Amino acid sequence: MTNSGYHIVMKQVRIAELKAKLSEYLRAVRRGETIAVLDRETPIAQIMPVRASSALRVRKPAPGSPPPNRVPLPKPAKLPVDIVQLLLEERQGQR
Repeated sequence: MTNSGYHIVMKQVRIAELKAKLSEYLRAVRRGETIAVLDRETPIAQIMPVRASSALRVRKPAPGSPPPNRVPLPKPAKLPVDIVQLLLEERQGQR
């Protein structure tokens, strides 16, 4: 099953078929394809190849910069809202 997006054509596979033919799908990923994993008709994950050139580069801190555990944190925001209460309401709505 394939899905055509703006610039890509992505294979889609249901979980049961992925389990049955995992090696086949991993070979496709190795060739550069991206595969969307579906739980029934809902996309839940993507399997994509690892890119050799990562957009994220790790570098040493600038000379004289403080160690990460010494960087001053911003002051807490004073909001007229109970954040914990909002979180609890959101979690109750998902049940």
